[in-house]
Amino acid sequence: MKDYLVRGLIDKRNARVFACRTTNLVNDARTHHHLWPCASAALGRLMSVTLMMGAMNKNNEKMTVTMNGGGPMGTLLVTSNSDGKIKGFVSNPEVHYTYNKTNKLAVGLCVGTQGDLQVIRDMGLKQPITSSVPIQTGEIGDDFAYYFMVSEQIPSVVSLGVLVNEDSIVEAAGGFIIQLLPEATEEDITFIENKIKDFPPVSALIKEGKSPEDIIEMLFGNEAEILDHQDLSFYCDCSKEKMTEALATVPNDELEAMIKEDHGAEITCQFCNRHYHFDEQELLDIKNKNRQQR
Repeated sequence: MKDYLVRGLIDKRNARVFACRTTNLVNDARTHHHLWPCASAALGRLMSVTLMMGAMNKNNEKMTVTMNGGGPMGTLLVTSNSDGKIKGFVSNPEVHYTYNKTNKLAVGLCVGTQGDLQVIRDMGLKQPITSSVPIQTGEIGDDFAYYFMVSEQIPSVVSLGVLVNEDSIVEAAGGFIIQLLPEATEEDITFIENKIKDFPPVSALIKEGKSPEDIIEMLFGNEAEILDHQDLSFYCDCSKEKMTEALATVPNDELEAMIKEDHGAEITCQFCNRHYHFDEQELLDIKNKNRQQR
């Protein structure tokens, strides 16, 4: 089954809903970054919620989301242009802890709670819009529910899940978000609270083969109106041309050292771990071009 996202409206309950399946793209991220299970779960949850946030806005804005709670995983960063394509990385991918009582992945422990969740929206204006909130649990779903309430004043249910097997392969990943509209009543709130109280883990539903539409139907029955679909994928737009532009910002004395001492250079893309090699002549061409432009 392919990865995709759906957006729906529940008129009778004054709410909107988003649901996604992200199993393939989280596995792609795992492969690119050699992620251990907890890192797969954390990055997968963050990518899922960011993709759903991108679907909340019709304009094609670039969104960058970071979390660093001071835990052993370090910084998590993902970025998307609201087009269903996403890339991201974890500072320390070799992290794996489980909770003793449940044996579940200890994502909150790996992320930590001594830091912030930051969202940067670049809508093509003079300055991007930045908002941040303190990390609450490090489990990511709870943290985004808090973010929506505090930063955007939208009561939200955020359910995210990534299921990793014994071979570290991601068997299921995805999530859903329910957001109350301004017209929501106490009855609507109670209905949604009751619906999610004993709702199964979203990763378990996806592993069973449930689609995003199935999950929404389980929540709201035939009250939900599906408005649109969007294909999702892990995609990095790095290229040797972009890496050349990056090297052009390096001072000429440092380029000279790369030429004489290292006889070349290799740059690794932090988003996909692709390697780009530059030989001595290529570095010399960059250096000479810099001189001509100064």
